[in-house]
Amino acid sequence: MFHRFIKLIIAVLMIAFAIYLFIDGGNTGNGIFLIILSAIPIFLYYKNEFILLAFLKLRKQDFAGAKVWLDKIKNPETALVRKQQGYYNYLHGLMLSQTNLHQSEKFFKKAIELGLSMDMDLAVAKLNLAGIAMSRRRKMEATALLNEAKKLDKQGMLNDQIKMMKEQMKKI
Repeated sequence: MFHRFIKLIIAVLMIAFAIYLFIDGGNTGNGIFLIILSAIPIFLYYKNEFILLAFLKLRKQDFAGAKVWLDKIKNPETALVRKQQGYYNYLHGLMLSQTNLHQSEKFFKKAIELGLSMDMDLAVAKLNLAGIAMSRRRKMEATALLNEAKKLDKQGMLNDQIKMMKEQMKKI
């Protein structure tokens, strides 16, 4: 796992070598190719490759495979930018919510604190936190989290889950 700044250094070196090829003359095609190729490390600086692969595994409901990819990130504080750290914790929370709700709570809270770029992901995290609060009989906190999740769910994809949780809260 590369430190996040090594990716930028590689991109800068590739661009510098491309400029050298432009100045040298005759190798303009190679210089253009290097500039295009330098977009890959810049992209991977903002979107970590292991998190992308973990998301692909989660789309196929392969939680064990996603965990393998996330475990390859040894030190998320140095390897990931702030938003990626949020998604790192979000993915850990999603995987742990299948087995251990109470342990996944800390990951969801940390993901919300670090920030998630998509409102839908933030809504899912708050919905899971509301479910955890409901299981611990904290009705006020669960209601507040459900209302926040409803505001963040602009497409209405979580309406059924929110209604179901509100009905379950009436029984508490």
